[in-house]
Amino acid sequence: MTTNKDSQSKQTQQSSHSHSNQGFASMDPEKQREIASQGGKAAHEKGTAHEWDSKEASEAGKKGGAHSHGGGRS
Repeated sequence: MTTNKDSQSKQTQQSSHSHSNQGFASMDPEKQREIASQGGKAAHEKGTAHEWDSKEASEAGKKGGAHSHGGGRS
């Protein structure tokens, strides 16, 4: 006979493994690029895509990722 505790343990094990192959991050990089490209094209067609001007692009380049993901350059 299976106890409630055994049943909960099995469910926990199954759910912890089921996320490893789901979502955008687990997709093949080529498939990610394809989906992202479709989104970018749709945004441009709709007129809602961000378009960088040269000043804005220059400022972003100077930051160089120092503000993303906690990375800092010295």
